[in-house]
Amino acid sequence: MASTQERWCVVTGGRGFAARHLVEMLIRYEIYSVRIADLGPDIKLETHEEKGNLGQALRLGRAQYVSMDLRDKSQVNKACEGAEVVFHMAAPDSSINNYKLHHSVNVLGTKNVIEACTKYNVKRLIYTSSPSVVFDGIHGIYNGEESMPYPSKHNDSYSETKAEGEALVIKANGVNGLLTCCIRPSSIFGPGDKLLVPSLVAAARAGKSKFIIGDGTNMYDFTYVENVAHAHVCAERALASDGSASKKAAGEAYFITNMEPIKFWEFMSLILVGLGYERPKIKIPATVMMPIAHMVERVYKILGPYGMKVPQLTPSRIRLLTCTRTFNSAKANDRLGYSPIVPLQEGLKRTIESYSDLRAELLPRKEGPSKAAVFLGNGLVADTLLWRDRRLTLTTMLGLVVFYFSFVLPGTTMITAISKVLICASIFLFVHGKLPDHLLGYTFEKIPESKFNFSEEMTRRTALSVASSWNSAVDNLKSISSGNDWMLFFKMALSLFIVSWIGSISLANFFVKVIPFTFVAFYIYDRYEDEVDRIVKTVFPIERLSNPDVLRLLNPFKPLDKHD
Repeated sequence: MASTQERWCVVTGGRGFAARHLVEMLIRYEIYSVRIADLGPDIKLETHEEKGNLGQALRLGRAQYVSMDLRDKSQVNKACEGAEVVFHMAAPDSSINNYKLHHSVNVLGTKNVIEACTKYNVKRLIYTSSPSVVFDGIHGIYNGEESMPYPSKHNDSYSETKAEGEALVIKANGVNGLLTCCIRPSSIFGPGDKLLVPSLVAAARAGKSKFIIGDGTNMYDFTYVENVAHAHVCAERALASDGSASKKAAGEAYFITNMEPIKFWEFMSLILVGLGYERPKIKIPATVMMPIAHMVERVYKILGPYGMKVPQLTPSRIRLLTCTRTFNSAKANDRLGYSPIVPLQEGLKRTIESYSDLRAELLPRKEGPSKAAVFLGNGLVADTLLWRDRRLTLTTMLGLVVFYFSFVLPGTTMITAISKVLICASIFLFVHGKLPDHLLGYTFEKIPESKFNFSEEMTRRTALSVASSWNSAVDNLKSISSGNDWMLFFKMALSLFIVSWIGSISLANFFVKVIPFTFVAFYIYDRYEDEVDRIVKTVFPIERLSNPDVLRLLNPFKPLDKHD
């Protein structure tokens, strides 16, 4: 075997999810010394890396780290100089639909890599592409083959620019002796992923994993991360082979999968159930979710510059979650000699085991009453609206229905309706009081007078509550008048708007719309408090805005002073 000190390969984006596995595999195979190129100024190893092959290779000089930004031609040249092979795996976050960013990295950055390869006589370039380069976001793909053309319009800017980068790499094949090919791994998963499993667990803990978007029958090809690394090695070895084999492999793109298609939502369920969470069951049509996703995307475009996090619910993501996307890896098997080395079920098992810290039983339990219960006073009203005493809730609802049909629906005024209720209550209490304790074998429990009286303690608490509410309102008005508390201002404005809206509707509409909404809203908030809070903070991130930010929102055309 040739000395590895004299033969170098480069892995761009070498600290990414799949790239780390490729680096480990290359170090184990000892064909090349490995130059890890990534954005960070230096490499920060995790504990298992420090003690493992990577840490040892860095100490022995069989691996080295180079800080590199693909958009900086001089840094790319420095990383590629003296290398025999380049594995170009670097790419920006695909969840951010930012065309300018994606074009600068996936297209212009890839041009820099190609130019560096031809300048320094690099022999082989393997580009990590994506199956999404042939996905239009509308039509599903079943057993897709590499002969599929690029669509006229892609699902998002990431897919569009990856397709441009892929085309550049294929076109560069044969330039100055450079051999190239493109790998299209489908839906990578495995240990070390910081997106798929953590996002699933976060959704499960927020109560969102119960939902299936679409009919749940769409098929998918997932690829275990070690198989992705193995495919890159297979591609490099095929290009390095002599004669017709390398010519047959070069200048082509290849779909890489585990060759075991599975229903998308079944795969997600296996991960969730494996970690102790509930399997998704409730189906929501994509046609219902898509308008919401468009609205969220528009809100992000407005509030993104002011600190709003990238939303998970976007139109492109919904299309990905609801379409069939399976691909044929026969070409990779034939020309690269690729076949999965880790079966799907084994990959799932290893993945689940690697996230033992995210298991459901380790979820911290909430103590104390919910915010909804505190807001409602943690008493009879809370027990009714939050369904804690189902008998009381059902009785209240029945009473409201009777009241609606008896007094509201006929079109009586509020005063007339209340008068009729008091008359009926008086007749009931009079008859109830006149009934004997025992009649025809039945016992009638009398309502004690104490039920109608306010005790001294209750009177004192009520008076204190009224006084406290008054003082709190005064303090809030003082704070608003100072002009410093924007969050309080928005809260009060919203509250007054809700009160004015309720006051403007008729009694019939109040019973038909407001009361049912109140029961449902408080029940949902009580059950999914964290999720609702997270959504509100994401869509309306007012508490994270400084005063200059708010001023910019209110008057975007007025320049701020330098001291702001």
